[in-house]
Amino acid sequence: MYKIMSAEDAVELIQDGDTIGLNAFLPLVNPEALHSALGKRIRETGHPNNLELFCSSGFGGWNEKMYADQYIETGAVRSVVAGHFGSMPLITKAVQQGKIEGYNMPLGVMAHMQRAAASRQNRHLSKIGLNLFVDPRVEGPGLNDISKDEWVRVTQVEGETMLSYRTPQFNIAFIRGTSADPNGNISFEKECVTVDALTLAQATKANGGKVIVQVERLSHQFNRPRNVIVPGVLVDVIVVCPGQKQVIDGDYNPSLSGDVHVPPAHMNYWVDQLTLSGKRKNKEKNLSHLIIGARAAQELHCGNVVNIGIGIPENAGPAAAKLGILNNIFLTVEAGGIGGLPAPGIAFGATIGADVVVDMSQQFDYYDGGGLDICLMGGFEVDQAGNVNAHKLPGRIAGIGGFANITQSTRNIVFCVNFSTDGLDVEVKDGALNIKTEGRVRKFVNKVNSVSFSAINAHASHQNVLYITERCVFKLGENGLELCEIVKGVDLQKDILSLLSFPVKVSDTLKVLDISTLPL
Repeated sequence: MYKIMSAEDAVELIQDGDTIGLNAFLPLVNPEALHSALGKRIRETGHPNNLELFCSSGFGGWNEKMYADQYIETGAVRSVVAGHFGSMPLITKAVQQGKIEGYNMPLGVMAHMQRAAASRQNRHLSKIGLNLFVDPRVEGPGLNDISKDEWVRVTQVEGETMLSYRTPQFNIAFIRGTSADPNGNISFEKECVTVDALTLAQATKANGGKVIVQVERLSHQFNRPRNVIVPGVLVDVIVVCPGQKQVIDGDYNPSLSGDVHVPPAHMNYWVDQLTLSGKRKNKEKNLSHLIIGARAAQELHCGNVVNIGIGIPENAGPAAAKLGILNNIFLTVEAGGIGGLPAPGIAFGATIGADVVVDMSQQFDYYDGGGLDICLMGGFEVDQAGNVNAHKLPGRIAGIGGFANITQSTRNIVFCVNFSTDGLDVEVKDGALNIKTEGRVRKFVNKVNSVSFSAINAHASHQNVLYITERCVFKLGENGLELCEIVKGVDLQKDILSLLSFPVKVSDTLKVLDISTLPL
């Protein structure tokens, strides 16, 4: 039988050396009150310590004073295992400085590892990650020299090479919902996503651990059975926090929870109610990003099932709405949304006007099975072979997130990247692009620093791959990158070929794009 406690009393259940499973997708459904209470206890008593934090996604809010970032500098955390690190500034800094262990694995794989743990399986087998950084033959999941836990092995199953991922053993689960009914059944009616709350609770109980759930309210009414996300039989503690926010610094948005179903004509209004993530929220829209997103949207066709990644690809959603095709395609997001429009920026993972929101592990079942027709993804750098690095640069750790599962399993892939960055300034006039100032950093390099997407895998799977920039489009040819399209106003030699550090084939049927045809 569950108990109702304060957050301060609830975190007293955590002991030194515990592994805490976090049900969160960046700031979404992230139980801030539990993090704050844990941080307060650690600062006052020095305990618990030697903690491991495990989250399939990331669990930060781009703010050093929020969530687990607020207690990372106490030294209480030994290890962080996560799919995404970019939203957790102090955790990322601690990993980079070698103060704590850090492990990064594909988000969908981690969701399935957690589900496997719920049935007491010791390992999860998957082809996702082969020939990528997480493959121990390439790099392995450790992010620094002290991160030596063997999370991943290479194995053979009936003659096929696969990766064997060790499943986590949870002592504590941190979960956030909206309401708890008299039997302790937890519903998520005001939340944007459920992530994998049920499998985390099941895995924690299977390991003899404690499930702590933060909710906005207690309800005297019993839930409809299908509305229950976490059954009360799995809940040990309920913490009531009436002021919890749906999304950081924002009022409750009914379009993200399903209280309002949004027709395509209303999409731009609801998009404007949201803010961008991290440092981007204080910046104006980037014209080069709008061009890339609008060009990428032209690759979408009626009936397509689509995933759109974070960053530059987010611009493709509004562009698709302007093209009038939004109601003829099915947009999805790895956090579980199907239909509607993936929310940008700080609410990434949520969906504006979703038709349905499923658990994340179920969404990745669909993705891994090739359910997507096309995906639009970002990236840090691309090399001459067509490999893409989207998770780590020297001095910068973003984390792979859902990128590996999605790009390894989808037939048609569109990478949305600037040709250069850090100072790039462009303008559009009469359908032509003028590069006023060239970026100081080239995004196309001889060899990527780390492999998030493997051209070897793509060739073996016969995937169709495009790399869309603000000035040109490449495709993955038999021998690497091939230039297939150039934007009107761009000089082939001066603005493209002379800026590449490697030779590239130019298509015999090079197309010229008039920007006035794009839905900017």
